[in-house]
Amino acid sequence: MKASLPAVVALVLLPAVACMSAAGESDSATIVGRALVSSPLAEDLRRLTDEVGGRVSGTPAMAGAIDWALDAFRDAGVAAHTENYAMPLTWSEGATRLEVLDGSNVPITLVSEGWSAPTPAGGIEAELVHVGDGTPADFERVGKRTRGAILLVDAPIIHSWDDLDAEYDRAMPIKQRAVEAGARAVLWMAGRERRLLYRHTDTVEGELSPLPMATLAREDALRLARLGDARGPPLRVRLTMPNAIGGPAQERNVIGEIRGREHPDQIVVLGAHLDSWDLGTGALDNGCNAALVIAAARAIQASGLRPRSTIRFVLFSGEEQGFQGSRAYAVQHRPELDQTRAMVAIDAGSGRITGFSLSGRADIVAPVSELLRPLRSFEAGELSLSGSLGTDNVDFMLEGVPTLSADQDPANYMENYHAASDTFDKVDLRQLAQNTAFIAAVVYAIADRADPIGKRLSRPEIERLLDHTGLAKSMKVGGLWEAWAAGRRGRTP
Repeated sequence: MKASLPAVVALVLLPAVACMSAAGESDSATIVGRALVSSPLAEDLRRLTDEVGGRVSGTPAMAGAIDWALDAFRDAGVAAHTENYAMPLTWSEGATRLEVLDGSNVPITLVSEGWSAPTPAGGIEAELVHVGDGTPADFERVGKRTRGAILLVDAPIIHSWDDLDAEYDRAMPIKQRAVEAGARAVLWMAGRERRLLYRHTDTVEGELSPLPMATLAREDALRLARLGDARGPPLRVRLTMPNAIGGPAQERNVIGEIRGREHPDQIVVLGAHLDSWDLGTGALDNGCNAALVIAAARAIQASGLRPRSTIRFVLFSGEEQGFQGSRAYAVQHRPELDQTRAMVAIDAGSGRITGFSLSGRADIVAPVSELLRPLRSFEAGELSLSGSLGTDNVDFMLEGVPTLSADQDPANYMENYHAASDTFDKVDLRQLAQNTAFIAAVVYAIADRADPIGKRLSRPEIERLLDHTGLAKSMKVGGLWEAWAAGRRGRTP
C-alpha cells in the first residue's frame, strides 16, 4: 500500500467522526477516533496468520495462537487470562489418498473432513457408488449397492450465504442415510471450482464422525462420477485416511476485560473465534475478527473512557468443532448470565458490517437502534430478527442472553471459506479497521447504557423464540436439538 492503513482509513472516516462530535456524540467519536489512529491491527493479523498459521483446536498451533492473543491483549494495556475446558478428543489429518484400482490413470486430490474417523490400517477397498445429491430418492435408486461401498455425493457450487447454509443443512441427513445404508465411507464433491479444497466438519459436540469422510476436488469428483456412471462393471477404489485421534484434552479460551465503573458485575461480551482450519491460514475465518476484538479493546482502553458496565473480550477456541469454547464459557459463567447485558459476535471475514441479526429478539430492536443512531455514518443500522446457528452466539442465545451477530457483506468470503486460499492477502485491511471502529463504539454504548438492552429469557420464552424464528427446525436438521431438548445445552429446564 502506498499510504499507511491508519492514514487511509482516517481519510475515509474522519468526516464521520467530526459529524458525530458536532452532534454531541462525544464518547462514540472518541472511541472511533482512537480506533483509527496508528494501530498494530494489520501486524497483529499478519503475525497470527503468517507466523502461527492455521489453528486447529487441540494442536500446538492453537497453543501458539493463544500465546499470540495474550501478548496482544497485554500490549494493548488490557488484562487478559485463559480459561480451560475439556475437548472430547483431538484430531489431525494423516496422508489422505484415493486410488482407482482398475488401472485408470485418475489422480485424485482430496482432503479429510474435520473430525472424520480414520480408515482402518491399509485403507478401505470398495465399490464407488455415485448417489447423486444424496436424497432419499437417490439412495432408493442405487438400492443395496450402498452396503459396504464408498459413496460419492454431488454438490452445487457455492455462491451465496444460502448456498453455504444449504451445504451444511444437507450434510447431517446424508451422513445418517449413509450409515443406515451400510456404507463404509462418504466422499463429498467440493462446492468450489478450480480444484480448490476446503475442510468442513459436521460434528455437533466435538464427537468423531461415524464414517470416514473426505472432500474431493470438484473436477476430480465430476470425472469419477462420469467414469462410474458410464461403466458396466463397478468402479473400485481404495481410500486411505490415517487420521490421528487423541483422547480428551484441555483447550483454552482467551479473555480480556475492561471493568465497569458503576456496575462491574454487569457484562457485555464481545466475542470471535480464534481457531481455524489448517489448509489456509484462517485469515478471513476468523483471524481478522480475532484481531478486531483485540483492536476494539485497545481503542476503548486508549480512549480513557470507562463504561458503566464491564466489557469482556473473548476469543473462543473449538468453534469449528461445534462451538465448544463458547459453550464452555456459557456453562462456566452461568451464574453471571442474568447480569450479562449482551453478547456481540463477529465471524464473517472483513466485509463491511451492515447491521446485526438479533435471533428473534424483537424486544431489543428499539434500544439497539437508539445506540446505533450516533454511528449512522457507518451505514450499518440494519437489524434483522432472523437467527443463525453458525457461530459462537448460539449457546448464549440458548441461555436467553440477548445476542447481536454482525451481518456483513459477503465480499470474498464465500470463495475462500475454510479453503486453502484463506490467507492474509485476502483481508480488506481498510474495511477491517472501519469494522473495528464501529464494533468498538457499539460495544461501549451497550455497556455504558443506563439500563440493559433486554432481559435474559426464561426457557419457555427461548422455546417460543426458537419456534417463531424457525431455529428449532434448523437445530433438528443440524443435530443440536437433542442436546437442547435433553437439557444438556442451553438454559436448564
